[in-house]
Amino acid sequence: MSDAQEPEIVEELALLPLDAWHRARGGRMVPFAGYEMPVQYEGIMAEHLWVRESAGLFDVSHMGQLFLSGEGLDAALEALIPADVAGVKVDGQKYSLLLAENGGILDDLMFTRWQDGLYMVVNGACKWDDIAHLREHLPDAIEINHMDEHALLALQGPKAVDALSRLVPGVEALVFMRGGRFEWNGTSLWISRSGYTGEDGFEISVPADKAAALADALTAQPEVKPIGLGARDSLRLEADLPLYGHDLDTETTPIMAALGFAVASKRRREEANFPGAERILLEREQGPIQRRVGLIVEGRQPVREGALVLDEEGNEVGRVTSGGFAPTVQKPIAMAYVPIAMAEVGTRLTLSQRGKIHHGEVVPMPFVPHRYVREGGPK
Repeated sequence: MSDAQEPEIVEELALLPLDAWHRARGGRMVPFAGYEMPVQYEGIMAEHLWVRESAGLFDVSHMGQLFLSGEGLDAALEALIPADVAGVKVDGQKYSLLLAENGGILDDLMFTRWQDGLYMVVNGACKWDDIAHLREHLPDAIEINHMDEHALLALQGPKAVDALSRLVPGVEALVFMRGGRFEWNGTSLWISRSGYTGEDGFEISVPADKAAALADALTAQPEVKPIGLGARDSLRLEADLPLYGHDLDTETTPIMAALGFAVASKRRREEANFPGAERILLEREQGPIQRRVGLIVEGRQPVREGALVLDEEGNEVGRVTSGGFAPTVQKPIAMAYVPIAMAEVGTRLTLSQRGKIHHGEVVPMPFVPHRYVREGGPK
């Protein structure tokens, strides 16, 4: 045997259906969730502010789109997530969490009731683990179709409805967390009014071979520009939307993560038959040991993921999970897990990043108000 060092195995990155489209428009591509994805086009700050003021098009085709069907589906899925699946009406959408036996979070997800089953979107970085988990724990009668022949686009911003309704009349009638089937140029689309920026917007499932034509049509609208991962991250941070693998993981429960609304169904709480129910319901009643909070950081230097939260003696008592400069707020902001005694709004915290001390204050989240178009609200 040779003593020569084994060559490093470099995992080949997958390409998005719109890979060439992004490159042709100057998208700077980076590895993310096993794909080459555009991090920015003209610049993160400019793209972020454009979405807050107008409308931005995001390619989120790395996400896992699944269709679940079969007899007993609702009850079977309720054994894995805390949502009231049975209570979701046709075209209704709900946010939920795939839970581990200890109540920790395996992933967060969105699911929608279709006439013949449930459409589910899971995070790109863990979609293969999610699919394996579902296949292992759902009964054989449940069929799981990975819709890998579909792309997923997100059109976000206060003018998204103006741009999209020109191309797809009728979408303006949707409200937040509702979806429907539409047609564009003979192509069938699934569109929901939801997103990951805190703004009004839509997510559009489209056959992959039609994605470039739809992206062209959308960006031809005066309100719409292509937006990269960089601005997607800063937008979701301002909107208090956690990112799996950073703000959520198997060591955090829904209550720790300030996602108690995901365990809001009285029926599900009374049945207590979802993974980790005993722990989660006890935390809901008595409070968790730690909680995710929002911070405004003093000065202009942001703190990043991994920065430490220190007590008065300089001991580590918590950790920053997301952080950066917030273009809308014009201040550094962060999310962190801290002991419940330090989670009250107004609490001042000491942070340590690479040996440098920063100071922050716990503030209410979201940092920027949500602007969803809700049922019964103004449109």
